[in-house]
Amino acid sequence: MYFCRSCGAQYVTEEAVMCVKCGVPKGQGEEYCHHCGQPVSNQAVVCLNCGVLNQPPFPIGGKSKTAAGILGILLGCFGVHNFYLGYTARAVVQLCLTMAGIPLSCLGIGALMIFGAYVWGLVEGILILAGKISTDGRGAPLGN
Repeated sequence: MYFCRSCGAQYVTEEAVMCVKCGVPKGQGEEYCHHCGQPVSNQAVVCLNCGVLNQPPFPIGGKSKTAAGILGILLGCFGVHNFYLGYTARAVVQLCLTMAGIPLSCLGIGALMIFGAYVWGLVEGILILAGKISTDGRGAPLGN
């Protein structure tokens, strides 16, 4: 359970990326404790109410949404954008699909495998840029 560091309101879900009360992105602000929602001094190392470190639960903007989207559009068939975001299993499937499709392209089915992986990466790249995929593999929100 996390609380907005800007207004102290509780997030509706753990996956929330912004506060529905004040509209501030998750983890930003210094007025309230992210663990208990009580006011805390921005110079305090720990919250005096619950004892939790006075820092956001994850780094904000660690991965770039723009970089991930462009990687998805340009190199999506190789899963580069998913490796970048930390979705390793999905990335390995895309990479294997493309690499297996290269020698099988002389049979015709390989071209379909490569095309499928390309479309999959292209769609994911567009979804990332549109904000439909907004977190990395650890659940941290993407920066701009």
